[in-house]
Amino acid sequence: MMGNEQAKDLPRGVKLLHDPVRNKGTAFTSAERDRLGLRGLLPPRVCSPSEQELRVIGNLRNKATDLERYLFLVSLQDRNETLFYRVVINHIEEIMPLIYTPTVGQACQHFSHIYRRPRGLYISLEERGRVRQIMENWPHRDVRVIVVTDGERILGLGDLGAAGMGIPIGKLSLYTACAGIHPTHCLPITLDVGTNNEAFLNDPLYLGLERRRERGAAYDELVEEFIRAAQEVFPQSLVQLEDFGNCNAFRLLRQYRDQLCLFDDDIQGTGAMALSGLLAALRLAGGKLVEQRVLFFGAGQAGIGIGNTIAAAMIEQGLTPDQAHRNCWFFDTRGLLTTGRDDTPPQKLPFAHEHAAIDDYAEAVRILRPTAIIGCAGQANTFTQQVLQTMARQNERPIVFALSNPTIKAECTAQQAYEWSEGRAIFASGSPFEPVQLGNNVYVSGQGNNAYIFPGVGLGAVVSRSTRVTDEMFLAAAKVLAAQVNDKDLALGRVYPSLSRIREVSALIAAEVAAIAYRQGLAQRDEPGDILADIREHMFQPLYPHYA
Repeated sequence: MMGNEQAKDLPRGVKLLHDPVRNKGTAFTSAERDRLGLRGLLPPRVCSPSEQELRVIGNLRNKATDLERYLFLVSLQDRNETLFYRVVINHIEEIMPLIYTPTVGQACQHFSHIYRRPRGLYISLEERGRVRQIMENWPHRDVRVIVVTDGERILGLGDLGAAGMGIPIGKLSLYTACAGIHPTHCLPITLDVGTNNEAFLNDPLYLGLERRRERGAAYDELVEEFIRAAQEVFPQSLVQLEDFGNCNAFRLLRQYRDQLCLFDDDIQGTGAMALSGLLAALRLAGGKLVEQRVLFFGAGQAGIGIGNTIAAAMIEQGLTPDQAHRNCWFFDTRGLLTTGRDDTPPQKLPFAHEHAAIDDYAEAVRILRPTAIIGCAGQANTFTQQVLQTMARQNERPIVFALSNPTIKAECTAQQAYEWSEGRAIFASGSPFEPVQLGNNVYVSGQGNNAYIFPGVGLGAVVSRSTRVTDEMFLAAAKVLAAQVNDKDLALGRVYPSLSRIREVSALIAAEVAAIAYRQGLAQRDEPGDILADIREHMFQPLYPHYA
C-alpha cells in the first residue's frame, strides 16, 4: 500500500476490515464507508489516527504484564498494520522492549500456547522438494527482506525449534519501524528441522515437528533449496540469517555470502553494534582503539563476530592482522582460548593466543588486564563483584558490555556495574535497564541493540539493490552509529543514541551502505544525485491512504 488506491480495486465490507494492510478501522471516512460497503460495520464516529493511537496506548498501558502487552500489540498488527507502526514509531522507547528483546524471548518460549494467527512461512523437512511452491503461497510478490531462522539459538534461550518464529517476526517489525521497509516487503521464515528441546518434544501443544533436530545432509539440502527458491521467487530480496546454532551459522555465512545478498545478524550485525559502542566509549575513557585489550566471555557467533569486527577496525587503523587479533582474548566453556587446545573451530583460531591455561574468568581479568570486557554467552551473573572491582582497580573508566539477551541472561545488571565500579564503569547491555542513581549521580546506560544496525544496513542494500552485503558496509555502519552519540548521551553515560532517533540513524547508515554499493559496482540501479534524500524517499510512513 504505497499510495492511494481505487475503491473498485479493493476488497469490500468485512473482507476489507480483515485485511491488515488496507484496514483503517474507525478512521474510514463517511464517504469511504459508503463506497466500500462498510456502513454499519463500524461504530458511527470517524476517528482520526491520533485518536486511534491514544486508544491503543491507553489499552496497552492497562495490561498487567509485558507478555499481555506483546499479545495486544501482535493483535493490533494482525488487524491494522498502519496503526500498529504509527504507535510503535511514536513510542519506540516504550514499545521496542515489548515487540523485541526482552519480551519476545518470553513470547517464543510460550509461542505454541499463545499462537493466534499465522504470520510468515514455515518450511519443514517434510517440505523438501516443494519449497518454491510454498514460497509462492506468500500473498505479497515484492518481497525485499527475508529474515530466516532454524530456531536453534534463540537469544540466550537455546533451541526453541519452530517456536523461534517470534524472532523473524520481531526483527521484521523493526525493519519497518526503524528503517521504513514497507510491511508487505517483509517475509519471516522458519526452517523447521526439529528441536532438541525436551520440554517442547513432550508438550502436546508444540506446533513444530515432533522430532529431534536434523544435523545431516537433509538439513543442508533444505537450506540449499530455500536459498535457491528465495532467489527465484523473490529475486530482489535480501536474506538475513538469524539465530542459527554455532555449528551452522558460520559455515552457512561462508557458503552463501558471495552468492546472493545475505548476511548473518548475530555475527555481523552484533559485531558492528559492539564496535560502535566501543568507539563511543573511548570518548569517555580516552585512548585509541588500537590500544584496547578486550576480554570476551563467550566465543559463539556474537563474540567471534564482535572480535572480527573490532580486529578489522584496528587493521584499518594501522595494525597488522596478528596485532589486531592479539588485542582480543576469549574465554569460553573450556576457559581461556589458547593455542594449546585441540579441536579449536576455524572461526576461533585467529583468537587463540599463546598463554597458560586459565579456567576462572575473574583470574583472566586480573592477569590479562583488559580495558574492556564483553559478555555474550547467555550466562547470567558472570560479571561478578570480583570481576567488576578488578576492572575498576585496573582502569579509571572500565568498559563493561553485558550484551546477552534477554535481561535474565545478562552478565550483570546496570546497578551492579555502576555500584561495584564506584560509578566509573562505561556500561551497555543487550536488553534495557532502568536508570541507576548512586549518590547525587544518575546513570542512563545504553542498550547495545542490533536494531541500531541491521535495519539501516538492510535499507541501504534494498534501496541500492545491492547484490551483496560486505564487511565494509558493517564497519561503515558502526562508524555512522558511533558518530550519532552526542555529548548529552555521553554525559548520561550512554554510548548509543536515544532510541527516539533510530529512524534518523537508520537513514544515515543506509545512505553510507548504499554509497558503498554504488562505489563498488554492487548496485543494480543508477546512483541518485542525493543518496540520503533518495533513502528517505523510500522509507515507509504509517499514513492512511485515501480510497478514491
